[in-house]
Amino acid sequence: MKKNMLYAALLAAAIYTTGCSKSDNNPDPGPGTNPPPSGETIEVSGTLTGNVKWTKNNTYLLRGYVYVENGATLDIEPGTKIVAKRDLLSVLVVYMGGKINAIGTPTEPIVFTSGESNPQPGDLGGLVLVGKATGNGNHAVMEGGIDKNGGKFGGDNDADNSGTLKYVRIEYAGKAVSPGNELNGLTLYTVGSGTTIDYVQVVRGVDDAFEFFGGAVNCKHLIAYNNGDDDFDLDDGYHGKIQFAVSIKDPQFTDQKPDSDLSNNFEVDNTNGKDAPPFMKQPNTRPVLSNFTAIGPNNATGTKDVYGYGMRWRRGSQFVLANSIVIGGQKGGLIIEDAPTATYYQDAAKSRFYNSLLHAVTNPFLVLNAPTFSNDALKTLTTGSYLSVSLDAAADAGLTDPFNNKTPNLQPKSGTKPLTMAAKFDMPDLNTFFEKVTYLGAFDGTNDWTKDWTVWNK
Repeated sequence: MKKNMLYAALLAAAIYTTGCSKSDNNPDPGPGTNPPPSGETIEVSGTLTGNVKWTKNNTYLLRGYVYVENGATLDIEPGTKIVAKRDLLSVLVVYMGGKINAIGTPTEPIVFTSGESNPQPGDLGGLVLVGKATGNGNHAVMEGGIDKNGGKFGGDNDADNSGTLKYVRIEYAGKAVSPGNELNGLTLYTVGSGTTIDYVQVVRGVDDAFEFFGGAVNCKHLIAYNNGDDDFDLDDGYHGKIQFAVSIKDPQFTDQKPDSDLSNNFEVDNTNGKDAPPFMKQPNTRPVLSNFTAIGPNNATGTKDVYGYGMRWRRGSQFVLANSIVIGGQKGGLIIEDAPTATYYQDAAKSRFYNSLLHAVTNPFLVLNAPTFSNDALKTLTTGSYLSVSLDAAADAGLTDPFNNKTPNLQPKSGTKPLTMAAKFDMPDLNTFFEKVTYLGAFDGTNDWTKDWTVWNK
């Protein structure tokens, strides 16, 4: 690591500090005022206050838990790299009242990654945003050893703004601090709709790719690629909207938890299951989602036994998933896992898997723990009133090369169902946030919004 007297002086001046505690009334001038020398690897630890800027000519090495404090703003230039080493659990936490503006470009994405020569999942703890929006209190404190203010989070401002993530990659993240106490690629605790999250890829993480604990943040263009556990884990009263998203599973990689904790494309809960049914904590988890393409392992050679479902809706969750393609689920495709979730699904105003395509290796339609709602009833409702189509084979989805994990091509072929079925946005929930495209899934057959800023074959 490079060191010089000027950088040491800057450390002493607390522009980059360990345990910085500057007052919001006397904000840190940040490197825009007196920048560090070009080309340095700069260690960052403790608390960031005031206005801080990270520039692409330097590499930023996280050391331990780094907190963007209440009232602080972290600006990150396009092309900047932020790294972590596996000798120390390192996490960037943007706490309530703090902001991050990590705004890359397609040709200069901002990358959070491993600093090791042989990178492995878990080298980076992850990126965590904490907001003041509403949740249902299912988790009293944040997971993963985050101890800011005792790990408390949440509030009553659904429009809260934690900043912007745009053209950002998060690689080799996640960590199980203890059983059931984990860090993910991008974790969002009660983040508000004033926050912008668009074009974010999470690659080869140990645990979940994206986990939402409550909040109302809306997102577009999310990619979960080769992560060990769930790709979209939505809990604790999350009630935001997401459009254009991808989930791709590596059949030979999971986080190897016990069989009871399966790896899924979607896992959605209202509570953690310790409450007895009907899991009624409010606000109810109810994401509204459209134009997803979710690719399971599809019984490929070497598929791990802990691979589960394309969609796991349970513990009293509600949802809308529309205009999407979910194929290759191992143990099931669409699973409704308890009676309260089944009751919601039978009410079209609360839950629907709508106008979409579904395939699974086994059990495309599966109901558990709901005696009055059968697998056949689930299929009839989904393929009838909810206008979705059950596919006999994954190839019937018409995607170009979805199971080529090294270089997946999720574009639909000309004349296939994603392009001919016609997307529908006639539900009240599919409102002005959603772009009224004509196709199913994340891609239109021509334009590739993943170009340049993403990586594959990792």
